[in-house]
Amino acid sequence: MRLLAVFLILLATLTGAAAQNSAPTRYYEIDTLNSGLPPAEAYIGHETPQGMMESFVAAANARNWEMAAHMLDLSDIDPALQAEMGPVLAKRMFDIAENGMWLDWGDLSDRPDAMATNVAAENPMAGEPRRNIRLAILELPDRPVSVRIARVKPADGEPVWLFSRQTVGNILALHEIYGPTRFEQSLPGFLRERAFWTLAWWEVVALPLVLLIAIGAAFLVHAWVGRVKWRQPSRIARRILDSIQMPVALMACVGTFSLVNTLLFTFSGAVNRFLTPLQSTLFVIALAMIGVRIVDAVLDRVVQRNVEALGDSEAAEQRDLYTNISAARRVAIVLALGAGVSLVLIQTNAFESLGFSLLASAGVVGLVLAFAARSVLANIMASLQIALAKTARIGDAVLYDDQWCYVEKINFTYIQLQTWDNRRLIVPVNELVSHTFENWTKQDSSITKIVALRLDHRADVDRLREAFQEFVQNDGDVINRETADVYVVDQDRSGMLVWFLAAASDPSTGWTMQCRLRETMLKAVVRLEAENGGPGTDHAVYLPREREELVAAVDPRDRDGSRQAAM
Repeated sequence: MRLLAVFLILLATLTGAAAQNSAPTRYYEIDTLNSGLPPAEAYIGHETPQGMMESFVAAANARNWEMAAHMLDLSDIDPALQAEMGPVLAKRMFDIAENGMWLDWGDLSDRPDAMATNVAAENPMAGEPRRNIRLAILELPDRPVSVRIARVKPADGEPVWLFSRQTVGNILALHEIYGPTRFEQSLPGFLRERAFWTLAWWEVVALPLVLLIAIGAAFLVHAWVGRVKWRQPSRIARRILDSIQMPVALMACVGTFSLVNTLLFTFSGAVNRFLTPLQSTLFVIALAMIGVRIVDAVLDRVVQRNVEALGDSEAAEQRDLYTNISAARRVAIVLALGAGVSLVLIQTNAFESLGFSLLASAGVVGLVLAFAARSVLANIMASLQIALAKTARIGDAVLYDDQWCYVEKINFTYIQLQTWDNRRLIVPVNELVSHTFENWTKQDSSITKIVALRLDHRADVDRLREAFQEFVQNDGDVINRETADVYVVDQDRSGMLVWFLAAASDPSTGWTMQCRLRETMLKAVVRLEAENGGPGTDHAVYLPREREELVAAVDPRDRDGSRQAAM
């Protein structure tokens, strides 16, 4: 038993030692820590990430840059230069933090091991100690740079948290972009003092001024585009300039604000966290609106001018082209929207700030949004279905809800139809594809038109056929004259139904031809009726008449008396 107990104790000791040796190191080991800096004047609480940042900000606010230098890992700087370079780098790091970063103190751990305890369980870092933390990603002209704090352990001391040596190495390059401009440095000292929140007094004054300058530039550009528009001899050019007047003014506003901000000011991180994604969003919106409105203006002008010509059989390629352009327009809108949203999320680091809990709840949120916007989504999918299947193309002649129309626009959620009398029908896309409609120009724009007349049983159809053939031979809109014919398709006690069939090259021409054919055949019927002596004759009768049977009302007693008298 004693031997077994000794064996178990030895096994547990070896297992613990192996686990300790295999556990990853939760700090970076260095030989010495800032040996070239003079000793700190007071206690530095940099055992935790939050404590280090609080000490750094407190020393910076007190302009004690010698104290703030102790929060930098100066391992890559010669110890003989650390006392001179440390305060300079600390001041510049503070400028970068103020102008380029927005730090949420709640995200920094107050534990020495920086274990993430305030994140969702789905986060892979939940419950795991860390030895470095990324505070922000800042853009240099040639590459993005991460600002990190790291836990380091000198050979003769305990682990502490500092700005990492890689971050210290990038301070000078970052300060060129995120440090104060020459204009800011020339401002009086009281304007650079803190006003409220993280804003300095100069920011409180400059922000509305820059906004007014940007709005003024937008008004000037809007007026200039308006003047250029009215000087254009081309109607399509005026239409394009009119459609892009507002988005160009918006782009001028955003561009002016960004340019003044870049050249003269570097706002604090809190302001930039709001302004940067807002500028990007407005710029993407303006750019997308310019492209979409140019396409819309060209399509509207071409389609409205040639909507009837697009119904011709020779215009099938043009209908396909305009439909493809319309589909490309919708795809461009989706891509621009996706790019804008992605750009905003990347610039705000929303993927990190929202955490992995967003991924866990994405399914539920997606279901809720899909249910709320199911009608809109159904119309968008139906719009893409039409664009791919070409069941209705721009310029197609369709019969929808017993109305003859041309397809004028295909949008995300609705289709705009132009009726023959220039009315506009706005039809939800999903409703159009869910119901049967006739496309008269899907394969061939030629169409056969029918004139149906109800005639008397005694009508001489051969005489009418002669009049019909004369019309067919003389009317220039009739095609395929050998297929034009007359048919008796039905009859009842009131008369017979006669169809006069003739084909035209397109629906518009066919409609006018049908009207002329109806008028011609009615004139022929009236003429033949008059030539045959009219009603009451034994000759052929063409127009149907009501037949009435008159029955005398006789008293039954008189009927019986008459019968008896006869007997």
